Amino acid sequence: MDTEQAIETASDYIAAITRRNRSPMEGPGFKPDWADQPRKHNVYPGVSPVPLPMATVALASLEESLAGQVPEHGGAFTMPMLYEMLRDSYAYGGRRLAVTANDDSRSLPHYPLAIWSRGTASGGGLYPLEIYWVCGPGGPMLPGVYNYSPAHHGVQRLLIGGLTRQVRRAIAPAQAAGEQFLLVTIKFWKNAFKYRTFSYHAVTMDVGTALGTWQLWSRAAGAPLRPLLTFDEEALNRLLGVQTHEESVFAVVPLPGGGASLTANGRHELRVDAVPSERSRTVVRHPMVERVHASTITTPLPASAERLTTAGPSHDGGKGGAIELADPVPLNATVREALRSRRSSFGRFSAQHRLSQAELGAVLRAGTLGARLVSDVKHPDGTPALTRLAVLANHVDGVPRDAYDYDVAGNTLLPLGVGVSTSFLQRNYFLNNYNMEQVGAVVMVLARPHAVMAATGQRGYRFLNAEVGAAAQAMYLAAAAANIGCGAALGFDNVSYAEHLNRQADLSRDDEDHEWPLLIMMLGRERQKAPDFHFRLS
Repeated sequence: MDTEQAIETASDYIAAITRRNRSPMEGPGFKPDWADQPRKHNVYPGVSPVPLPMATVALASLEESLAGQVPEHGGAFTMPMLYEMLRDSYAYGGRRLAVTANDDSRSLPHYPLAIWSRGTASGGGLYPLEIYWVCGPGGPMLPGVYNYSPAHHGVQRLLIGGLTRQVRRAIAPAQAAGEQFLLVTIKFWKNAFKYRTFSYHAVTMDVGTALGTWQLWSRAAGAPLRPLLTFDEEALNRLLGVQTHEESVFAVVPLPGGGASLTANGRHELRVDAVPSERSRTVVRHPMVERVHASTITTPLPASAERLTTAGPSHDGGKGGAIELADPVPLNATVREALRSRRSSFGRFSAQHRLSQAELGAVLRAGTLGARLVSDVKHPDGTPALTRLAVLANHVDGVPRDAYDYDVAGNTLLPLGVGVSTSFLQRNYFLNNYNMEQVGAVVMVLARPHAVMAATGQRGYRFLNAEVGAAAQAMYLAAAAANIGCGAALGFDNVSYAEHLNRQADLSRDDEDHEWPLLIMMLGRERQKAPDFHFRLS
């Protein structure tokens, strides 16, 4: 039996993902057919996008949002807030034209292959999420279902009718005030055409980058949103008229106070009949990904908060004396400003100017505080329930080259005493778009995936990856606010990194105690006066 046939569940899948450099999941030599790539947003024949109104919503600083220091304004999330949040997070913000070490530089001048920036990060810049607005009674538009078009910053009306009660039944027993909901789906082919069976690992993190952005944005606006990750997925898929193996709902975001609380649609169930056109001539299904996704749908919900807490990351405390970092640099940029300046460095790092402790500390603090997606269950020191951060210091002022655990409560680095070399960093990075010798630090998002799924079932894999994505997005925004370079990557040897951090671990077994690095973030100063193009749309 080959590797793909042996993978049936999310537990099997993450075991294969973390070892894919040692035991490839697929054959070599694959190249995506870029000429036949799918669209980056849905297009419905005969349906014209309705532009969303311009709005002005004042936002607090990223620092205040991360710390929860913004007073709440009665809990109402207004429609102008919705319009601006979608613009700042997912609308096309500008065209990427700078020449970098990434492999797409030659194609950037050609309009059909143009890369458009957005406030929210996405694996490979593919943006597989679709956002549906279920507008209820009392909203600014006719009740119904609308698909958000990021290219137009508008909505496409797919169905007229009251569907609020159907959404409420699907999210029960969760309670949500108001009559407006955002449904976030993943359209699998939008990522799988490039990453094939690896795609499920990337897209589940993309859910977290979007939800993490919305949480930071809504807190900065004084009306925090609380996304839901557990619900009747098949019921919502039927409502949207999508096939679960092609597209599926991964998150529901109630918009509190967004419309009058009225009864809608009785017992009669409505569903969207509109079907988006597919640009790709050839759409390839991946049975293994479909099996893994199915395993996450049928899993029971977490039994208790206590079980989730026990699945959290381990805290060994490091070896030797802790290094107390300088006070983090204040992240005074507004959340909107940070979103509009967010980008990946792609080889622009320069070790000529070292990363300061204050800059490193600000990004680490943001990555810890910004990852709180799944629940309010945290360790006593305030860290998220499912992930933690560690650092490989390369060019950081006053910090010797070594691996460190990060302690947010004390703003300290706890040395592991294993050292770090640039040859290790470059050898264990798969791509050629970063010179790892020039990177100031590599931040690792660590978790115990098998412990998470033992506590929550297979759906816990989605909880975990969403938290990883939220942590990555928060670090991107902190780097933008601190004016330093940043880049996220999944293309590294997880086994080598895990062995480097814990040389006593037997990684040949899928032990619940094993802690795995699931994503790395590269930080550092960038080359000064590097040429760039300014092509902003907003």
